[in-house]
Amino acid sequence: MLITWWYLYLAARSVAQKCKYCCSFKMASILQKLITPLFSGPPEPPRNKVTVVGVGQVGMACAVSILLRELADELALVDVMEDKLKGEMMDLQHGSLFLKTPTIVADKDYSVTANSRIVVITAGVRQQEGESRLNLVQRNVNIFKHIVPQIIRYSPDCTIIVVSNPVDVLTYVTWKLSGLPKHRVIGSGTNLDSARFRFLMAEKLGIHASSFNGWILGEHGDTSVPVWSGTNVAGVNLQTLNPDIGTDCDEENWKETHKMVVNSAYEVIRLKGYTNWAIGLSVADLTESLIRNMNRIHPVSTMVQGMYGIGDEVYLSLPCVLNSGGVASVVNMTLTDDEVAQLQASANTLWDIQKDLQDV
Repeated sequence: MLITWWYLYLAARSVAQKCKYCCSFKMASILQKLITPLFSGPPEPPRNKVTVVGVGQVGMACAVSILLRELADELALVDVMEDKLKGEMMDLQHGSLFLKTPTIVADKDYSVTANSRIVVITAGVRQQEGESRLNLVQRNVNIFKHIVPQIIRYSPDCTIIVVSNPVDVLTYVTWKLSGLPKHRVIGSGTNLDSARFRFLMAEKLGIHASSFNGWILGEHGDTSVPVWSGTNVAGVNLQTLNPDIGTDCDEENWKETHKMVVNSAYEVIRLKGYTNWAIGLSVADLTESLIRNMNRIHPVSTMVQGMYGIGDEVYLSLPCVLNSGGVASVVNMTLTDDEVAQLQASANTLWDIQKDLQDV
C-alpha cells in the first residue's frame, strides 16, 4: 500500500512539472509569435529623464504636473518611506494609459535616478513649533548631505531644481554640496510668488493673469521684493498712472496685494494643511523651459554675488533666462533705488542664516 501511494505521488509531481513547463513554454511561444525583435543590444537610455526626490504632497504635485505636460520619457521617484513610495509609483503606473511617459520607476536607492536630465528636490523636514529658522535649515542641511552626493553620483550632468524650504538657502547648500556650476543649480524661488502676484493683481483689474506683467524678486519669503516700477498691462506702466502705487502714500492701497502674496502660503496651510498644487505647476513650468530649451525668463533663485551691490554668496531670485543648459543669463532689470535697497536687505537676511551653517 505504501509503495502504491509513493508511485502515485511521483506520478502527480511529474504531471505538475510537465504542466509548469508547458505553461511557461506556451507563454514564451506567445511572445515569440507576437514580436520579432530586430535589435538585441542594450535598451536606449532615456533622453529626458526627470527625478523627483521626496514623494510628499509637494513632490507628487510636481511629478503629476510634469507628467501631464508630457515633458519626460522617464520619471523616477525617490524617498525613504518605502511603502508610500511604492504606492505612489503603482498609482501613477496604473494611469499609464492616459499618460505619454512610458516609464515610471521608484526606489529608495538612488541608482534608480541614473541618467536624469532634471532632478527636483522636494525632500526635507518641516519647522517645529518654537524652532528657530537656523535650526530648521541645519537639520535640512544634514538631510541634503545624504541626498545631493547620491544625485551627482548617478547623474553628474543633471540640472537640479531645489524646491524644499527655505528654498534660497537650501539652493545655496545644494550648490556647495554638489560641486556643480552655479548655472545648473536653480531654486524654484519667486516663480510662484510672481504667479500669485500676477493672479491677484489681474483679478483686481478684471483681466487674465497672463495679461498682467509684474515681478517679485529676492527671497521666497517675507522679504520678497515687488517691482512696482515694472508693473504693466499691454505696455502701459501702472506707476505712470499712479506714481504712489505700492507705497504707504497710495490711496488705492495696492501694497496690500504684495502682503497677500507673502501671506498666501500661510493662509492655504491654515485652510488645508499644506500647499502643493501651485508649486507643482510652477516647477513643471520651469522644467518645461529647461527640457525644451525655450529661453524663457523666470524669476528663479540663482547666485547673485556681484549684482546690485550684493557682496555675499547668496542665492535669491532675479529674472533668469532658462534653457537646456540651466540659467543661461540674468536680465538686468532697471530698479528704483528703493527696490535695490529692498533686494540688498533680502540678501542680508539670507546671509545672516547662511553664515552660521555648519558642514557646508
